[in-house]
Amino acid sequence: MIPISDDNPVRQTPFFTWAIIAACVAVYIWEVRQGPEMGTVFLQYGFVPKSLMSPPLSPAQETGWSALTNIFTSMFVHGGIWHLAGNMLYLWVFGNNIEDAMGHARFVLFYLLCGVAAALTMAFMDPASTVPMVGASGAISGVLGAYMLLYPRARVTVVVPIVIVFYPFRIGAVWVVGIWFAMQLFSGSGLYAGQPRRRLVGAYRRFRGRTAASRRS
Repeated sequence: MIPISDDNPVRQTPFFTWAIIAACVAVYIWEVRQGPEMGTVFLQYGFVPKSLMSPPLSPAQETGWSALTNIFTSMFVHGGIWHLAGNMLYLWVFGNNIEDAMGHARFVLFYLLCGVAAALTMAFMDPASTVPMVGASGAISGVLGAYMLLYPRARVTVVVPIVIVFYPFRIGAVWVVGIWFAMQLFSGSGLYAGQPRRRLVGAYRRFRGRTAASRRS
């Protein structure tokens, strides 16, 4: 089920919603251009819970980045094209209404604070984790929560792909947002399983090897 629009008109252009989407897309293009070193990007700019709870630890800190700085940089880094596409789609559909309701400046502040709150929550839940967290899911979850508080009766147009045909229909926003939170609950970060995790582990080992070699020289 893919949301494509809602029935809430906006009064002002959502410049910052668009800017966040553009920034995330630009960062992902830069990530892909790193080629085999893409995993190192996650290590340097993702948020490692243990780096905050038990410093110093992370490769990011060894290159001058702090754990608190990485909370913000991690919001613009994504682990794959589908990770990026899913987050940006929900931000596109729901973010404009929240920016319209809050105003531009307060929306940006709210978005960033939600991302910080999500990162800190994960850090306290798993303070020993050394797996970098990346993605805008935490910040977008805050936006969706605000949407449900402000527009609990809103209707959202979604499409359901069946074979090669897309069937559009409208359902309550509560169902769309509920499915989003369920997906986040069961999938967690896309970097915790499968190929992305193996890529991170490999990148971490290469980074540590280069760091150790530079210290010996």
